[in-house]
Amino acid sequence: MNEHDSERIAGLLEQDGYAPTPAAAEAEVVVLNTCAVRENADNRLYGALGHLKPVKDANPRLRIVVAGCLAQKDQGRIQARAPWVDVVVGTHALPGLLDLIRAAKRDGPQMDVREYTEVFPSALPSRAGSPYHAWVSVSVGCDNHCTFCIVPLVRGAQRSRALGDILAEVQGVAARGVVEVTLLGQNVNTYGRDLTAPHSAPRPRFGELLRAVNEVDGIRRIRFVSPHPHDFTDDVVEAMAESGRVCEHIHFPLQSGSDRMLRAMRRSYRAERYLGWLDRIRAAIPGIAVTSDIIVGFPGETEEDFERTLEVTECARFDAAFTFQYSPRPGTAAAGFDEQVPKAVVQERFDRLVDLQERISLECNRQLVGRSAEILVEGEGRKGNLRGRTRTNKLVHTPGSAAPGTFVTARITEAHPHHLTGRLEPVPAEARSA
Repeated sequence: MNEHDSERIAGLLEQDGYAPTPAAAEAEVVVLNTCAVRENADNRLYGALGHLKPVKDANPRLRIVVAGCLAQKDQGRIQARAPWVDVVVGTHALPGLLDLIRAAKRDGPQMDVREYTEVFPSALPSRAGSPYHAWVSVSVGCDNHCTFCIVPLVRGAQRSRALGDILAEVQGVAARGVVEVTLLGQNVNTYGRDLTAPHSAPRPRFGELLRAVNEVDGIRRIRFVSPHPHDFTDDVVEAMAESGRVCEHIHFPLQSGSDRMLRAMRRSYRAERYLGWLDRIRAAIPGIAVTSDIIVGFPGETEEDFERTLEVTECARFDAAFTFQYSPRPGTAAAGFDEQVPKAVVQERFDRLVDLQERISLECNRQLVGRSAEILVEGEGRKGNLRGRTRTNKLVHTPGSAAPGTFVTARITEAHPHHLTGRLEPVPAEARSA
């Protein structure tokens, strides 16, 4: 989501005549686009602002902008702690960025942290980070209120984008050569629930959206983040299984294997139900890769709770997992919970979980050795090799040469926990002549 917003920020600046520069000392504008999900983002922001102060002192024409979720969360505290910041622009106010910069030049520090998105970021000009891949926002905000999560506070309630606007953007990026799109939403698979006609039952339309995007000429791969397990309804699973361009990969956040912790987190499922959903999806889409999020050290987590997380992780057989040590976020319910787990205990549990998941990831990847896979080339990887991804979102390194954005076929020769190694297979003569 932040990469998507950053592309829009860069697009706005370039449309106004700015050009990127690699050195802050040469810049007229520096934008720090921030995240608020974890505590270390706060520390990195204020550390970066400290480094920028002497740059600003040496170049009074420089305008420093803080954007994104921390801007929405901290608001006036940013300029109170760092008075040299010229603009604070929240998650809903990106369309007004240029006006804020101009006003800061004329009148001094500016801030806009409005509470409602009037223009979807995807509707803004973009400086695309990739010629072959595009982020496409389908909704903003989230109506869930997980006790650990700050997203509803900084992104607001869910607001879905019109289906026609999404398809128009996908058609537009396909026309300029993009072959892979990632549909973005804080809870992407409840897309459309807020578009339901008045006085009728709310009905997500994500399955319908997947089928529609699947029909866009030129797009060969469709991905999406980030879904909620509860909202992987049958129509969404069927749409994935029946839409050939939707990739065989899902992100399926677990957060904890303990029912007690899931209840405290205000997650709308329990471990047995979660595993049942996973079985249903795997039966409908054979070979699908599954990644997850897991939090270690949530307030009140006991050794028994953590052991249950290890058990569910073993049963779920995730291809990979993003593992996090719980970080209290001001404004969330969990930040005020008693029984915060000591740091040393959290670290020890975290290390055990990482060791388990690395073993499972390696075992999953070893099953792919000897098989062929379609790779979308991303660029140069290790030791001059090609780097690319399979439809299941596995990173593959192969000797050879091919342009980024092209598709090649590779036979997998080695497995590692976080990537695969392969060799390119020759292109058949009939394909070359075609």
